[in-house]
Amino acid sequence: MARQPDLYSSFSTLREHETESVDYRIRVEERASPVVVIAPHGGFIEPTTSEIAREIASDIFSAYCFEGLGAGRAHHELHIASENFDEPKARVLVAASSIVVAIHGRTDRDAAETSWVGGLDVALRDLIVQALHEGGFKAVARVKGEPLAGTAAGNICNGGKRNAGVQLEIPRAVRDDLAADRDQLKRYAASVRQAINRYLSMLEAG
Repeated sequence: MARQPDLYSSFSTLREHETESVDYRIRVEERASPVVVIAPHGGFIEPTTSEIAREIASDIFSAYCFEGLGAGRAHHELHIASENFDEPKARVLVAASSIVVAIHGRTDRDAAETSWVGGLDVALRDLIVQALHEGGFKAVARVKGEPLAGTAAGNICNGGKRNAGVQLEIPRAVRDDLAADRDQLKRYAASVRQAINRYLSMLEAG
């Protein structure tokens, strides 16, 4: 069954109808890092994406989570599409970062064990796919024209200093497994973090 269209087309519209700390919350952990890991559909919107983002960030990278607080609400009610996600704290933090990795959740479809890795930062995308494979997880690169590829210029993952970031679309089955197994969550996050650190080393080397 197709997901219902978003109820809100922007954060400013959402804010007119929803109450912070009751319907949603914003969590920002700003660190002295060129990297930010974000979960724009965290909390009960796309379950476990906040936990994954914060685990990847650890105490090293900056982190941002927009979280739905209503466990019984439908996904679309607090979901703002990545191309329209204009929450000010997120935009400021992303714009100040050189590397942006966005964590999303997707339905299992016909690839319940496979994370889809997209975005305009092709080099980092491919490093993350490789690192997830090395960590024992299934992942494939998504390219322009494929669903959930994260290649729109206006996608928040591509809103950093380099106008190119990465979007991970993690299936529900994988997220449920990570939520149930802390060690597996740590291993998944460490794989992504390792790829980011490899990329940072490559950029520093020129």
